[in-house]
Amino acid sequence: MIVLGLDGALGGFSAAIARDGDLVAAESLAGNVALEAGLGALAAVMRAANLAPSQLDRLATGIGPGGFTGLRITIAYAKSLAQAWNLPLVAVSSFDALELGCGLARALTVVEGRSGVISARYRDGETAVRASGRVAEVLAEVLRGARAGVLPVIGAPEDVLRALAEAGWTVQLLPVLHTPAAAAVALLGGSMPPAPSAHEVRAEYGELPAAKVPRFR
Repeated sequence: MIVLGLDGALGGFSAAIARDGDLVAAESLAGNVALEAGLGALAAVMRAANLAPSQLDRLATGIGPGGFTGLRITIAYAKSLAQAWNLPLVAVSSFDALELGCGLARALTVVEGRSGVISARYRDGETAVRASGRVAEVLAEVLRGARAGVLPVIGAPEDVLRALAEAGWTVQLLPVLHTPAAAAVALLGGSMPPAPSAHEVRAEYGELPAAKVPRFR
């Protein structure tokens, strides 16, 4: 199975191709450039893999949580391409992409938002709790009732690690094994069921972007 994966939620925009569970090619762009350069990166990864759209079996897209603008643009690309190329579309959570390959039954996975704001998921076996907001509030919510012991953590920035230490947690910080993010999206896209329709794929922003209330005279 050949899968084209796209992601705009986790650190810029990236595109990748996986064939039968192996990564074939990947391209990544830093910054909020999905609108200006995203399609160029997608075309570059298709050339690198020497593939035409007719040879793809699936598309997969990251659905967040993550960067608001890049996520919105990337999902729009993915839906448009899935319809134009008549391909099934797989929706992949940022949490699952970050955890891919870690093989852990228990983990706290963190997606950084704007300063002081995160989305986090604590997973222990079949139980998962997630929340978005200010660091201390999110950690208190997702780790309420969590069992004691060394806590495996993925994707946490320094402020989250400090907050965990202050709360008394002993942390095992684990690396993200598949980069760019689209590589994990493409690899997962081959093993997950596609959405019944591309229209049903929705972004999970975690939080809305910062907004200022206009002041009227």
